[in-house]
Amino acid sequence: MASYPSRRLSPHVSDQKVTRHPSNTAGTERHDPRPLAALDPYGLLVLTHTLFTCAEQSQIVRLAMRHVSALGPYHAEAGYVATDGGLSRIPGNDVGAPAVDDAGMEDLGEADGPLSLPERPWTWAFGLRGTGGVLGYLVVSSHFEPDEQGHFLLSTLVELTSAALSLTVTRAPPHESAGERSRLRTERDTALQQLDTMRSELHLRETVHETLARVAGRGGGEDAITQALYELTGLSALIEDRFGNLRSWAGPDRPDPYPVRSSTSQEEMLGRVAREAGPVRVKGRLIALARPRGEVLGVLAVEDPEATADEHTMFALDHAQRSLTQELVHMRELTEVELRLRRQLIDDLLEGTDETSAYARAEAVGHDLQRTHYVVVVHWPSNAATSSFTRAVEQATATTATRPLITRRGDRMVLLTETSPDDDAVYAALAHELGTTDVAIGVSTRCDSPDGIPRCYQEALRALEVRQNSRQRHGTTFFEDLGLYRILGPGNDLRELEDFVREWLGQLIDYDAEHATELVETLSRYFDCGGNYDDAAATLTVHRSTLRYRLQRIREITDRDLADVDTRLNLQVATRVWKIILGGRGR
Repeated sequence: MASYPSRRLSPHVSDQKVTRHPSNTAGTERHDPRPLAALDPYGLLVLTHTLFTCAEQSQIVRLAMRHVSALGPYHAEAGYVATDGGLSRIPGNDVGAPAVDDAGMEDLGEADGPLSLPERPWTWAFGLRGTGGVLGYLVVSSHFEPDEQGHFLLSTLVELTSAALSLTVTRAPPHESAGERSRLRTERDTALQQLDTMRSELHLRETVHETLARVAGRGGGEDAITQALYELTGLSALIEDRFGNLRSWAGPDRPDPYPVRSSTSQEEMLGRVAREAGPVRVKGRLIALARPRGEVLGVLAVEDPEATADEHTMFALDHAQRSLTQELVHMRELTEVELRLRRQLIDDLLEGTDETSAYARAEAVGHDLQRTHYVVVVHWPSNAATSSFTRAVEQATATTATRPLITRRGDRMVLLTETSPDDDAVYAALAHELGTTDVAIGVSTRCDSPDGIPRCYQEALRALEVRQNSRQRHGTTFFEDLGLYRILGPGNDLRELEDFVREWLGQLIDYDAEHATELVETLSRYFDCGGNYDDAAATLTVHRSTLRYRLQRIREITDRDLADVDTRLNLQVATRVWKIILGGRGR
């Protein structure tokens, strides 16, 4: 085990009073007021006192064996102490456990190494060493190879046991010479110093675990992780996304504005850090990646321009990175589940679904289906198969409306929004995101209930089709602006025809009903006669001046220019539909 200076990770961690442990003649320290057991859930610090008060080597090894199972899913198979005749075996704790081959232990030649036991996938002989060589062995088995935390805890137990054994060796008989007693005292002091170092390191590591476990217990979150890392290290901590955008900062000297790196330098930095096993120093920072399964989800770093970070800082950063990875993976999983539910909801709404369940499902994903909605269909033919199209649509629509429901239908994106896009706002935002104007968008009329969404979807498709077949193929087309094109093509129904007539003739129909006039009939006869005043007046059996008066009233009531070609076309089609299909009636 590496030897580290006995100190706190950071002045932010604790300002508690330092007191002497009453049983430690070398001055080993612990931090009050919390008891050792609170700092050390594995009991290693408490075990230290018992180990170092034992005079018998076999008793020390037996105590260590009893504590193995407290560290995790491990079993102490056997223990050994070194004697003049070789290794003396101390049986394991489990009755009926497979016996360790003593000859195999002799073959280790004072080295650590694996052993083979029936039904024990992993068995390891840990050497208990002092300054004079091997003092014994501790044989541990498990159904799984220990992880990093398990290796640390087992290694700590082995080091503590070795130090306790070393002290029993250094207790010299009275007849030893002064020089021999001096050498033994030196070895004793070395063992106690090693113990002090291990206790300090264990305390600091448990502080890291305890702090980050507290963060996880309170729900985690990126801000909580950076704050905990800052308190543990005393260095400003930060989290960036994989593109270098700042997501969280804890500590002083936060840059404002935050510097933006080029995509090239960002990718180079990520590649450099990804090639290393742990945190990497890049200029004035120590950087670790949240990278589950090889995909970079985020960047965790501490600011260390003066290079003051030590092994404890690296340990805290490494464990904070694991907490961040868990947090980001959890957030991604939640996001993916929510997106899947939202896509399933809009897919069902577009096809037609039960209204009661639709409201309940929408509420579950945080979408208010009680509001007015519009269907928007977006087509980008140049790159429809890539995820960048989806991200661009999501980002563009997020700036113009409340978060929409989004799904994909072939090479098109379909959105259900609470507000209708403002003219070409979505188109302009998409053109900016995608870097091209090769985008076509169709927008439906308003929809006031879920059962109208399939109709609005067809309207948006019709608007998109008209846009793509028009002279200006790129841009936004609203269904309500299609005029005659609303009733051309497949899928028309009576309601759509009524809506078209109502849009163009509604004011005249209402006026006729209220004043018992025949302005709609007059307009219809006028168009049937090709705009000829004499012929129209004759078919209506009215004077020419009466016809002129009625046409003037039509202009005033509708506020439409009968001389405009498109207006005349839409009005003529509307009067034909009103008379022939609707039988001279209108809503």
